[in-house]
Amino acid sequence: MEAPGCCRRHLPVLLLWASFLCVGFLSLLGSMNFSCLISSAAFTLYVNGLMALGLAGEGLAGAHQQTKVCNESLMLEKLPACGKFFEEMMKKVDSKKWCNLTEFIMYYDIFTQCTEHEAFYASCFWPNPLVEGFITRIHKQFFSNCTSEEVLWEDPPDEILITLILIPVMLTCAMITLVVWCSKRSDILA
Repeated sequence: MEAPGCCRRHLPVLLLWASFLCVGFLSLLGSMNFSCLISSAAFTLYVNGLMALGLAGEGLAGAHQQTKVCNESLMLEKLPACGKFFEEMMKKVDSKKWCNLTEFIMYYDIFTQCTEHEAFYASCFWPNPLVEGFITRIHKQFFSNCTSEEVLWEDPPDEILITLILIPVMLTCAMITLVVWCSKRSDILA
């Protein structure tokens, strides 16, 4: 004997097959069948309803979503392995180049993915305050001497500045002269 919800679990499949059969018959007959239209509409509404409830990807298990509790101790136990791997990889990079992200971006990406994986493995969100604290400690260990230098904007040399100003002005004057000249000679050019 099946559970009371068995028909409800099989309803989307039945409606899907009914809509496929109706579409097939419609294409053969070339006419619109009202019952096919109703079954297709019912299927669409049912799937939309399931998606609104968040059940479409859960195999129609029911309306109750299980919430997993973050296992912070497991996550804190696993994160140092990510840090150890990153530390080993950073030994390959000259310490003078630690402030140049292009030198170690691949290692940092692997480190970030590792922390994300361990957080999800422990049923925790990523990022979370514990992971952020761990990443901050790694940053302090490797990048504490990296300061962002302010870019001081300076005017270009006078020769370049004058050239950059005069070229558009001269082109504008030349275009205006060309337009006026062509408009006065419209009788010859036409």
